Amino acid sequence: MSIDSDDPKVLVSTGWLAAHLNDPDLRIIDATWLLEPGRDARAEYMAAHIPGARFFDIDEISDKRSELPHMAPQPEMFISRMRAMGIGDGHQVVVYDNSPVRSAARVWWTFKLMGKQDVAVLDGGFAKWRAEDRPIEDMPPVLRDRHITVQRQAALVRDVTQVAAASKLADHEIVDARSAERFRGEASEPRPGLRSGHIPGSKNLPFGRLYNADGTLKSPDALRAEFEAAGVDLTKPVITTCGSGVTAASLFLALERIGHRDHSLYDGSWAEWGSFPDLKIATGEA
Repeated sequence: MSIDSDDPKVLVSTGWLAAHLNDPDLRIIDATWLLEPGRDARAEYMAAHIPGARFFDIDEISDKRSELPHMAPQPEMFISRMRAMGIGDGHQVVVYDNSPVRSAARVWWTFKLMGKQDVAVLDGGFAKWRAEDRPIEDMPPVLRDRHITVQRQAALVRDVTQVAAASKLADHEIVDARSAERFRGEASEPRPGLRSGHIPGSKNLPFGRLYNADGTLKSPDALRAEFEAAGVDLTKPVITTCGSGVTAASLFLALERIGHRDHSLYDGSWAEWGSFPDLKIATGEA
């Protein structure tokens, strides 16, 4: 990704961030979220992060009324947490991670859900930043409260009822970011008690296929080719889904990158769908 293709509303390069690192209205977020045993995202942040970065805890900044994992927070909670982190109106936000599941996309989507436009994912994340020997620090920044206004964009998120209707009517493309083995129902789910398989009528595009070997997002043309290879009709509205709403955000990010204009994310994802015995499931290929 070259510096001339940077888009501060979607995706920026490490070069762009380095050039803007001292901008007074820049706010950087470490959104690392991990499934790997033995790794602690907050401890890793405390040990080393991009200068000025704040830590965003996906599990903590979530809807506590839901039994589902890390559902999007209510606007009131988002406002209070962002104010406490010193992130507010007029800030350009850049989100990065150091996670195999590319969790920065989830936090980027959360900002979009709250109506914030000036937010981008750091292409290649912390691994690329470190590989280029760019500056890091181990001290958290001094935080100053900043007013923030939000306007929840309901069109960017879907609930189980809406997804069930979309599955039945086939008027949306439902695209699943999980592995092919989980999609086909051949591999058990990491969360106990869930059935195996996929939402009827959905297509499978494992999120890893969106990224290059160095963790950067593929070019728009290559991303479009991946969706088409997965059988996705990009003239239709798209609903993205995965295991618990994290890797589905990579699909959402890729759709933004290629200029698709009508897409949303199923926040409950398979953690919800797979737990309801009365919801139909399909197995095998799409």
